[in-house]
Amino acid sequence: MQSKADPMPQERSFHLGRINWRENIVYICFAGVLLFFAVTIGDKGFLTVSNLFNIARTTAMIAVISIAMTFIISSGELDLSVGSTAALAALVSALAIQAGYGFVGGVIAGLLCGVAVGLVNGFFVTALSIPSFLVTLGMMQLVRGIDMRITYTNPVPVRNETFDMVFGPGTIGVVPTLFLWAVAVAILGHVVLRYTPFGRQVLATGGNREAARYSGINTKRVKIICFLITGVGAALAGMLWTGMMGTARYNFGEGAELAAIAAVILGGTSLFGGKGTIIGTFVGALLIGTINNGLIIMGLDVSEQMMVAGAIIVLAVAFGKKPSR
Repeated sequence: MQSKADPMPQERSFHLGRINWRENIVYICFAGVLLFFAVTIGDKGFLTVSNLFNIARTTAMIAVISIAMTFIISSGELDLSVGSTAALAALVSALAIQAGYGFVGGVIAGLLCGVAVGLVNGFFVTALSIPSFLVTLGMMQLVRGIDMRITYTNPVPVRNETFDMVFGPGTIGVVPTLFLWAVAVAILGHVVLRYTPFGRQVLATGGNREAARYSGINTKRVKIICFLITGVGAALAGMLWTGMMGTARYNFGEGAELAAIAAVILGGTSLFGGKGTIIGTFVGALLIGTINNGLIIMGLDVSEQMMVAGAIIVLAVAFGKKPSR
């Protein structure tokens, strides 16, 4: 008995060490990136309070989308339509406010856009068994076309004091309001995914859909709800973009789906489903925002920034790959 039990603690320790390294890589990278930019461009204003708050403010929308994306990826699916959905919600919300429906009417209209896109995505994926990659890729193009058609690419200004106060670029104390939105969404997402039955159902569905179904979980319902979460999250991000810019634009969220996926995978969520972490996703979004900010201060042009962003996505996929047994 003793000879069989002795190797187990060593084997368990090895696996724990490996898992901890993989789970904490985003925090290690975040600390490393901060240190790198502090040393290289610290004298150019990178470490000033105003710049750090600027990073938090401009990262908030990607963080919100990434947190919502964590649910759908954890369930084993993907949503590429979040960026165009954010723009649609922003435009519809702004138009509703312009039409005299006020702050509440505008917010409801924007959120309903997210719900509608989420329901359509969920229906085609669950009812017709079409891969989510193809469904949401098509929806990304369809909704972006609608975004351009609604106002013929013209921006829609929003002049509403309540909207500016809730979604605008102001602060509460010294902390940007947009960042507080991201923190609130992160806390809510963390509680739901980690401590509720629905969160456990999401992870079970992504880990092994057939096993989850045989255990009594309605996996189709779980996936539809996850698509609704990404739709509503994207809609909220669209209104946050509108508040920050003062206008709604058809090109809001361009590339947001790739940045969100990178943040989710870098944060420790498995690209294949069954494992998700909201806190890691939140830090992953901050990491991407910090890198973008640092590259701009360093004076890199758009093409160089795109190359670095592409490298980040490749690394995200690499870290999301399941280790071979």
